[in-house]
Amino acid sequence: MSEVRTLKVALLGCGNVGAQVARILIDDAEALAARSGARLELSGIAVRNIDSPRDVELPRELFTTDADTLVKDADLVIELMGGIEPARSLILTAIQNGACVVTGNKALLAQDGPTLYEEADKAGVQLSYEAAVAGAIPILRPIRDSLSGDRITRVLGIVNGTTNFILDQMDSTGAQFADALAEAQRLGYAEADPTADVEGHDAAAKAAILASLSFHTRFSLDDVYCEGITKVSAEDIASAKEAGFVIKLLAIAEKIGSSDNGSGISVRVHPTLLPREHPLAAVRGAFNAVFIEAENAGELMFYGQGAGGTPTASAVLGDLVSAARRLVLGGPGRTETTTGHVPALAIDASNTSYYIGLDVADQAGVLARIAHIFAENGVSIEIMRQTIHRDSASNVESAELKIVTHRASEAALAATVEAVKGLDVINSVTSVLRVEGV
Repeated sequence: MSEVRTLKVALLGCGNVGAQVARILIDDAEALAARSGARLELSGIAVRNIDSPRDVELPRELFTTDADTLVKDADLVIELMGGIEPARSLILTAIQNGACVVTGNKALLAQDGPTLYEEADKAGVQLSYEAAVAGAIPILRPIRDSLSGDRITRVLGIVNGTTNFILDQMDSTGAQFADALAEAQRLGYAEADPTADVEGHDAAAKAAILASLSFHTRFSLDDVYCEGITKVSAEDIASAKEAGFVIKLLAIAEKIGSSDNGSGISVRVHPTLLPREHPLAAVRGAFNAVFIEAENAGELMFYGQGAGGTPTASAVLGDLVSAARRLVLGGPGRTETTTGHVPALAIDASNTSYYIGLDVADQAGVLARIAHIFAENGVSIEIMRQTIHRDSASNVESAELKIVTHRASEAALAATVEAVKGLDVINSVTSVLRVEGV
């Protein structure tokens, strides 16, 4: 019987996720060896400060501040440092030294993924990154492998647990944004500086990765239209609820147009109204979900824990076992499935529906004037609801209109809103939000 091979595993970073990865590698060594066909020996953990407190007790002798040397002596490298540098340089060093790499670094992949993919292809090693999107949810490998014989037409994802928790709190309790954010911070769902989450940057990086895999074209962060949730008010949430919708921050990637007249991919992140019967509307708290529409498979949804040390470590270890098996069995590395170039389209070219809230004068002919502007811009109204209310101080009546449009180009919808604002019977435009799933 041949001796079982030993593969050296270098771990870069020992934060919440890294510590759990190290624990599992040590505690479940026998099971991982059986699944991968090799002993996965944790050869070292590179950190900035060896003496920093950690939630998981790990052997002190594993820690080092010399990441470069650790990487050069490894068969498999797990990068969980985050950020661009030194993570990028260390991954390139690992690849150039023939190591397979597992990373959860969505910011790096969204910014400079093509360079890493190309270097991995040249070296014949595997670059895996399941943990970069939606934590424990297996979504990248199903898109890359299971749906490789199909054509994906649209991806809708709740891929940031912090913003989903905040919007869910606002929907379920009526809280304002600032109060819901404070609660998310108290419970540990949001960082002290929540900018990357609430401004949509984290979701945008993940959207670029999802789009690249789904449409076999390399998209970067620069290709993603990004709008966060800081302007979503309790009043927006209440109006949406009254109309039968829930507001979610969605990462969306969809094909627009046909090959005959030119097509492209719209990649965007923004607050979105969803009908309450849509599967994504039921995703509560800090959970994530990705909804896929494909030509043959139809509609699919992947749901689960989108963050956290142990759930994300599960995705990392899945990639690690896969890479280890490739080293044991041989064969080329697998990174991406780019087969061509489909252009990224600006937000103006995207197709969506709008929810528009208007405060208007309560007088004859108002509805006809508004409807005329919509028709002039080629935008069809699907739902229009009117509520009359009286200002107790002035005793003046006005009407609140809530309009949901049919799908149209973003450019046409934006032009419609601007034209409506110019009417003398419009007191104010109270809200403008995009709608999906209608």
